[in-house]
Amino acid sequence: MKKSREDEMNATPEAAMNPRGTTESLADLDSDAGLRGDVSSLGSDSEVNGFANGDQKIDKYGFVGGAQYTGELQPEIPPEVLRQRESKWLDMLNNWDKWMAKKHKKVRLRCQKGIPPSLRGRAWQYLSGSKVKMEHNPGKFDEIDQSPGDPTWLDVIERDLHRQFPFHEMFIARGGHGQQDLYRILKAYTIYRPEEGYCQAQAPIAAVLLMHMPAEQAFWCLVQICEKYLPGYYSAGLEAVQLDGEIFFALLRKVSTAAYKHLNKYKIDPILYMTEWFMCAFSRTLPWVSVLRIWDMFFYEGVKVIFRVGLILLKYTLGSSDKLKKCQGQYETMEKLRGIDPRYMQEAFLVREVIELPVTEREIEKEHLIQLKKWKDTHGDLKYQPPPRLHGAKAINEAEPHSHKALVQMPSIVIHSPPVSPSSDSSSNSKKKDKKSTKEQKKEKKKLEKKAGKVEPTANGSATDETKRILKDEQYATQPVDIAEDIKQSMLIKDTPLQQSELSLSSEGTEQDTYL
Repeated sequence: MKKSREDEMNATPEAAMNPRGTTESLADLDSDAGLRGDVSSLGSDSEVNGFANGDQKIDKYGFVGGAQYTGELQPEIPPEVLRQRESKWLDMLNNWDKWMAKKHKKVRLRCQKGIPPSLRGRAWQYLSGSKVKMEHNPGKFDEIDQSPGDPTWLDVIERDLHRQFPFHEMFIARGGHGQQDLYRILKAYTIYRPEEGYCQAQAPIAAVLLMHMPAEQAFWCLVQICEKYLPGYYSAGLEAVQLDGEIFFALLRKVSTAAYKHLNKYKIDPILYMTEWFMCAFSRTLPWVSVLRIWDMFFYEGVKVIFRVGLILLKYTLGSSDKLKKCQGQYETMEKLRGIDPRYMQEAFLVREVIELPVTEREIEKEHLIQLKKWKDTHGDLKYQPPPRLHGAKAINEAEPHSHKALVQMPSIVIHSPPVSPSSDSSSNSKKKDKKSTKEQKKEKKKLEKKAGKVEPTANGSATDETKRILKDEQYATQPVDIAEDIKQSMLIKDTPLQQSELSLSSEGTEQDTYL
């Protein structure tokens, strides 16, 4: 059964086995999807959403064909499980500093389970520290975006645009919104880091980011990948990639001795097969579902995830004598690595193996020092000294802590009162005191009226002469009065507007006058 499986794989056309969905040209799209040269004339993404008269469906990731097209074969996560994960991730993102300080291991476990699609772009920004980077550089991207840029780099970037995921709805249209934003991001990076310029492997990285976030956020996320996760990968000479290739080959000896001996026997340098894997973070190699799951872990755990994926692919492709029988030579081995069995790249299998493989950042850094010393002995010092590599979200969060400016209230409208002279202040204070004394006198007067009984005001609001006489009489002053009954009876009387106004200004002894 195993032999028939291998024969079936060999009989399969190379185009069907090749997982690198970005290597096909738009001419292939014309023949596959029924487009007759109209792709290049489409100017926006919305114009291509219903192509081929609805014959070609778009999968949930935005692909219309190619090796990364998933179709409807991918099992769906139950909605209730997805809603629960979204709720947990929203709580983490809203309290990010607390989670990274005290519960970072829980964040790692949730990244390994997979970030909910609706929150993946936002989570990548938090994990990579690009959100903090953007907050520290307000308006920087817009400023760079308006700059003309180096014509040499711009010409190379423009020629590479149509090669990036040509089967994805964002980039299928020449000159569409996806290609325009991709051009802006790559141009901005050449201005932001002129010493590095542009590298073709940056284009698929930026394209994946653009599928999940706007252009400005994608730019800063690209900056973090180039500076923190994969420093020096995209500089001239690719020294950092070659150095990581030697580290990778040394780790392979511990993971799979058979694969290591075979590659060493036929003098197959790591740079021949791992360059695209590492520089593109497997975005052009793995099935799309696996790409997203690997990136979720990569943003939290760092480059060790990339090392683990490569080691697993070699272990299961060249890790036994039975598999090496058909690889008797350098050419046959390279062909085998270009057409890795899809079973080893399947999401569930690959993610499980990546989690279980015991390759830590400490081992990577230890091997890095060994290989760096060997490099200096054979090649001399590195021509480009990249910044130190940070292994994942926790290291980045500690190096660049989140700013709490968003928690400070910043009123949008500020009213400054005009300057007041001392004389006017004193006069206003005296007026307030007079008003206060007047109010107190009225309150005292009303108290006496309530004690004496119900008082009927006249038209001008003053008490009658009979009332004054009663207030002066001691026998009425000492006579017990049912105040509650009087208040009840007074509320039943239909008062005049003037009486209502007078009563509204009065209050009980324990009530404060709000008009003061």
